[in-house]
Amino acid sequence: MTLLTPQAAGVFVIAVTPFHPDGRIDMDSCDTMVDFYLGAGATGLTVLGMMGEAPKLTVEESRDVVARILARVDGRVPVVVGVSAPGFAQIGALTQMVMDLGAAGVMVAPPGNLRTDDQIVTYYSQVAELIGDVPFVLQDFPLVTGVQIAPKVIARIVNDLPTCVCLKHEDWPGLEKITALRKAGALDRPLSILCGNGGLFLPEEMARGADGAMTGFAYPEMMVSVVEHYTKGEAERGRDIFDAYLPLARFEQQPGMGLAIRKYTLARRGIIAHDALRKPGAGLSANSRAEVDRLIERQEQRLKELG
Repeated sequence: MTLLTPQAAGVFVIAVTPFHPDGRIDMDSCDTMVDFYLGAGATGLTVLGMMGEAPKLTVEESRDVVARILARVDGRVPVVVGVSAPGFAQIGALTQMVMDLGAAGVMVAPPGNLRTDDQIVTYYSQVAELIGDVPFVLQDFPLVTGVQIAPKVIARIVNDLPTCVCLKHEDWPGLEKITALRKAGALDRPLSILCGNGGLFLPEEMARGADGAMTGFAYPEMMVSVVEHYTKGEAERGRDIFDAYLPLARFEQQPGMGLAIRKYTLARRGIIAHDALRKPGAGLSANSRAEVDRLIERQEQRLKELG
């Protein structure tokens, strides 16, 4: 089993959880989804994230989904599993379960009741003590959690807790946070910074010093290509590719319907069999589907022109 390290880079795709229209988990689509993500160049996968409908799964279903994805990946890339939960009992049990299955590490978001810097540092210190040697990703997503984590607080956590190996940077706006953390002397050791928000700010994040992305988008090959070009010093080519996908990436980031758009697009591409969300959650209207279809058509034309 390969564990997550501070050298994690590239694109860790946040995997959706495929469902049948009746709400059952579609395990066959888990397989085709993994094959597609890896074929698109993903350097890792993240399972049971906030866009993976994790709260809608039972513990047994979570175990089965993680086991199926890990089996399909078969050690080719590291797999991170989201274990955020209201209490430490759940976090501890989920961490033990997924690490026993072969996960590379876990991702933990702060609970919404944390208000002060010291509370945030104490929380992650307790998490690190709870999960022992398991490497973890600090998920910084204040738009959802309501918890604001300043760069100096992230630095305290990273410098004090060697098992914190990665920051999932999903602040908005948050580019200055990346700059602050990459400033000489801010951190005592290396830290992987992988960014979220559907890749919507990926060119700017890479320019600020991010190592890649840990997020979802129905066209992960865009994120892979942008990261590769920035890594090779070909920023303008990376921006050109990003620009070709931007209208659909923007449309997919609509609060409340982004996952439905992503699943519809993945199903339209044949990556998963159905675009179903588990209840509570509704699919797209006929008008929204038509809008996505038109955006895809225009995107394909732009890609042809780009060459």
